[in-house]
Amino acid sequence: MSDTTIPDPAGAATTQPENAENGFLATDALAKNLQSVLVDLTALQLVGKQAHWNIVGPNFRDLHLNLDEVVDIARAGGDDVAERMRALHAVPDGRPATIAEQTSIAEFPEGEILTHDAIDRMTAAIEATVATMRAVHDEVDEADPTSADILHGIIEKLEQQAWFISAETRTPKG
Repeated sequence: MSDTTIPDPAGAATTQPENAENGFLATDALAKNLQSVLVDLTALQLVGKQAHWNIVGPNFRDLHLNLDEVVDIARAGGDDVAERMRALHAVPDGRPATIAEQTSIAEFPEGEILTHDAIDRMTAAIEATVATMRAVHDEVDEADPTSADILHGIIEKLEQQAWFISAETRTPKG
């Protein structure tokens, strides 16, 4: 048995606030740009699930599974953007009314939808989300390259998904 006394877990002195409390603050423009990305990523995950639940027709299973990949990318990307906003002392707004009012993504139809029609609509939704990120990218990069790096990763993944999904209905050129 040791004679060593275990110190109080909190220690004798508290630490001083660090960068999390006093660090980089988002400008209003940066917060607005990141909010627009968050809105479209949140809408994309909702649209992706609507399609996932309601598609019918040729190649159902593959598209059904691929749509979950899109939803996962949009959900993770939205979380990364929202948490980045909080790290920069901006306040993300993911309320349903905000998403519905501000998204650039077209509303997805109610009810069942043929896989081929869903492919076209989902490709358009992904491309609209990417277009939002590309539209704000330069301003975001100028204000905060770290936030721009987050956008880069999301853009890469979503553009790959747009290619995967749209390839279902394409025919070879030539």
